Amino acid sequence: MAGVAVVLDHTTAGALYDPKDPFNEAVAAFYVQACGGLGDLYAPVLSLTAGDAERPGLLGYIKGLRFIRIEAFDTDAAVTATELLRFGHSWAAIHAARPSPAHPAGRYLLTLTPKAYAGTGVQAVHPDQ
Repeated sequence: MAGVAVVLDHTTAGALYDPKDPFNEAVAAFYVQACGGLGDLYAPVLSLTAGDAERPGLLGYIKGLRFIRIEAFDTDAAVTATELLRFGHSWAAIHAARPSPAHPAGRYLLTLTPKAYAGTGVQAVHPDQ
């Protein structure tokens, strides 16, 4: 059985970074599962950039975690970003969570603000769900 693929957005990356965040333990549980081979964690570099603007040091911290794969911002991500910005959506993590050849069913988007991703075609979930 394959593990679950999960994308962190800036809110959950921030929770993982800050041990005082009320959702730190819930997000850390996903990291522990990834460490044990029970799933894969991804973080789009632009989500981390946005998070680092609010919490300096976040990008370097997440980059240093062995079991989180950093997703690059490529041309396909830029096309998605342009489409979503026109409709007023946050776009940094959406592209990574949408279906792709590597993940035909898409990946779960772990966020503290699932309602922000309504209507974007991704499966946004809160870490406490």
